[in-house]
Amino acid sequence: MEQHRAVVVGAGIGGLTAAVALHLGGWQVTVLERSADLAPVGAGIGLAPNAQRALDVIGLGDRVRALAAWQGDGGMRAPGGRWLARTNAKAAAARFGGPLVLLHRATLVDILTSALPDGAVRTGAAATLVDPGDDHRPARVATSDGEIEAALVVGADGIRSATRHALFPGHPGPRYAGCTTWRVVVPAPERPFAPHETWGAGRLWGTQPLKDGRIYAYAMAAAPAGGRAPDDEKAELLRLFGDWHHPVPEILAAVDPAQVLRHDVHHLTDPLPAYHQGRVALLGDAAHAMMPSLGQGGNQAIEDAVVLAHHIGPAVDARLTGPAADFVPSRALAAYTADRLPRTTAIVRKAARTGAVTLLAARPAVALRATLVSAVSRFGPGLVLRGFDGIADWRPPVAPARSA
Repeated sequence: MEQHRAVVVGAGIGGLTAAVALHLGGWQVTVLERSADLAPVGAGIGLAPNAQRALDVIGLGDRVRALAAWQGDGGMRAPGGRWLARTNAKAAAARFGGPLVLLHRATLVDILTSALPDGAVRTGAAATLVDPGDDHRPARVATSDGEIEAALVVGADGIRSATRHALFPGHPGPRYAGCTTWRVVVPAPERPFAPHETWGAGRLWGTQPLKDGRIYAYAMAAAPAGGRAPDDEKAELLRLFGDWHHPVPEILAAVDPAQVLRHDVHHLTDPLPAYHQGRVALLGDAAHAMMPSLGQGGNQAIEDAVVLAHHIGPAVDARLTGPAADFVPSRALAAYTADRLPRTTAIVRKAARTGAVTLLAARPAVALRATLVSAVSRFGPGLVLRGFDGIADWRPPVAPARSA
């Protein structure tokens, strides 16, 4: 075993963040990605101040903040256009210590991979955990080129994580959340608009600007699992949202049907007993997949990554033949679980509750929801933002690094 080798299974946002954090700690990192390239599945990702502070730990927070596009007002609307609640970028930044940054996932992948050495990421490299190891023997991961022994394995292989199943075969895994999502990126419409999220009966639409001038739009609706449009997904979006307020019709008119992403939503409503076993740690969707209703899935994966690297500690000297002096897997990874499992379990549950409110479909319930949201908003944007207290104001357990 190369005693400072860490193998990351999965090159998503959480896996790449973990790879960067471990690399900066002196670990020899290999990222194994099943897909043939790093073209990310998904369109946009919103990074709240909690994730930005986590990225500060690896010197990348300022590069992300420079991409902030939301500068003015925004809020929540009804399908006809009425504003139910208003907030603004300054109020959010003042409350949580930074802006909300919406960027394309491909941009974030580029930022993260630029902080890794050449050759650290291997695409087209499916990996299977063979042995999680323990304090006295390495973990082993099988690839098409043979087995790799490692002092640490990070399971960042997503919601259908094979690594999670290998560690906890009796766990029921993710459950269908009762809804599906669509995501698109299009040119900005000619008429200006304020960023918004609009809640209808069993349906949701969001329109947000990107720094490069394009628009990221997302939608969610209650639907049976595995459903697909009889024609194409643009046509389905037109059926569901085509008569909603500006700019929704203009956004839909600009959509290329071939570029619409549709995915059913699954979440881990049954918490895992731990986020580790032996020398293996789970993070992101592999550990705590959640509904997108709080926009925290990727944010929590980034938190996981820097907290994991914090508890793992640095590789003391790459020339040593023994393991890093302070790295005892059972102790370090138990500390990681203790740090992350309670927080992420609470956020998974809050996301599920928020999602249920979002997808209310009965007319009386929808009317009551609109009345309550409007009443709360009259007391100012602080009450609207309060739902993210304890989430967006999180701070990592380690000081920021110098900006890369």
